[in-house]
This record gives sequence, C-alpha cells and structure tokens, in this order.
Amino acid sequence: MGVLKTGAALLAAAALSACLPFAQPESLVPQALPAPEPAVYTPSADSAQLAYYYNALQRDLLTRGLLRTDGGGPDTPYDAEDLAESFEALAFYDEYGGSGISGGLGRWAGPVRIASEFGPSVPPEQREADRQTVAGYTARLARITGHPVSTVAARANFHVIFASLDDSAFVAERVRELLPAISAKDLSLLAAPPRSFYCLVVAGGPQNDPLSYTRGIALIRAEHPDLVRKSCVHEEVAQGLGLRNDSPRARPSIFNDDDEFALLTSFDEKLLQMLYDPRLKTGMSLEEARPVIRILAREAMGQEL
Repeated sequence: MGVLKTGAALLAAAALSACLPFAQPESLVPQALPAPEPAVYTPSADSAQLAYYYNALQRDLLTRGLLRTDGGGPDTPYDAEDLAESFEALAFYDEYGGSGISGGLGRWAGPVRIASEFGPSVPPEQREADRQTVAGYTARLARITGHPVSTVAARANFHVIFASLDDSAFVAERVRELLPAISAKDLSLLAAPPRSFYCLVVAGGPQNDPLSYTRGIALIRAEHPDLVRKSCVHEEVAQGLGLRNDSPRARPSIFNDDDEFALLTSFDEKLLQMLYDPRLKTGMSLEEARPVIRILAREAMGQEL
C-alpha cells in the first residue's frame, strides 16, 4: 500500500501492495497480445506454497474482523479535516521515498484505458471472473472521478496483469515490452516480488512530465484467494490513478497497511473525487494545493465553506 522508489526500500518493506512511480520516454508501446491459453497446468511447489500461504492469511484476517467489505460505518466516523489530512498524505507523499514531499500532485491528464492480461497459468474461468471484477470497478471509478476511465480490448495504457510466480518469464517479457526503460531492479520486482508484496502497481508519465500520468501496470498475484485478489484490484488501480501513498491515519480506507478494509470505502471515494477535481492542477505543490484541498474536503462532507 504505497509508493516504492528504490530497490533497497522495496526489499526492506513488508506491505500489502505497492505503487512504484516511474518516468518513461514517450514512444510507441506495444499493446496487449492475445492472452496465452493455458495448457494443462500443475503449479510448481513454490507457487503452491504461496497459494497456501495467502489462503491461510485471508482466513486469519477475516477471523480477526479485517478485510471488511462494508465501506465503513458508525464505528469509523470522519470529518472534513480527516479527509484533508489524508488527501495530503496520500497524494503528495511517497511511503518508501522518505518523509519529504514527493514534488507535486500526480494524476492522469487523458483517458485511462484499462485492459486485463493473464499469465499462462491462469485458467479460463478465472480470467473471466477477473475481467468482470476489473470492468465493474473501472465503471465505478469513472463515476466517482468524473474522469474518462474505461476497459478496452486494445490500445490500453493501464495494464492489469494477473499472473502467478510460475508466470515470471511471461511477466518480465510483457513489462519490458510496455516499459522499455524500466530498471532491471524494478523489472525483477514485478516479475518475482517477495511474498510480503501481495500486489504492485507502477504509474507515471514521460521523463519531461512525470506527474502527468500516461502509463500504468498493476501486477495481481494469481495465487490469491478471491477476496484478497479483489482487494488488490481495488487498491492498485486506485493508487495507479494518483493516490500513491498509504497512511495509518486514513480510516476507513484501503490506503492503510492495517488490512482493515478490503474494498474501496466511502472515504476513499471522496479522496478520488477530490483528486480529479479541476480546481486542483497536475504538478501543484502541497503548499499551492492546500487551500483548495480544504475547500474540496468540506464540500465532500456537505459542509458550508
């Protein structure tokens, strides 16, 4: 649940998910190839062990009352000040980049065209379920943000890749096609992340305008059981839209490493509405944006200015 910037930080952190910003040169990026059809597939011992681990983890979290899907309730009150503070932490700071301000507000300027892709290990019935999850969530994000966000079959600029550990070679090849300038360290992380990273996202813009997002790739582990899998989709795609950090004070929210909530909450919806409000400008510093953030937070809560 955060922004990862260096290989050392990536390997040192234990997180549910991660958002890794990048700057890529503008170039023609290959679009989705037809998804490889799985042959008869038997998971490797390492992949089977991961699946066992994540299934046990989901059961444990649910037993402890975590991974909530209710979106928050009377036990999670919040006000405009909570919204404003969380927005600042999530949109302007990088979790793994130190405590300093990241440099400005990042988000997509143009349409976000999302495609689901699959490693060879993912069976057809699971592919269809994952496509439906992504499509339904994408439509929700479009309603929330008022920004053009849609699922596409071709010419995607945000790729959600579902793949197992056994699909590492496929993931590495596909990411190299999509992001030719990605570092070897970041490529290795996406292709074979440590077990502590449930899912990952990279998002950003060209080298001369990195805060104006033009590309995104999310990796969702195929070993996950259904709820954690869906939770990863919710968080990684939302982080890839620009809420790139996590905060322990964000509640009720998926942008929090406590695993309390599995799916996007009412609090998160308001944060995304604020992120794509035209009164905020891409690249704004926190100091420039703060007066506007306070206004947007009060409006989101239905309070008088």
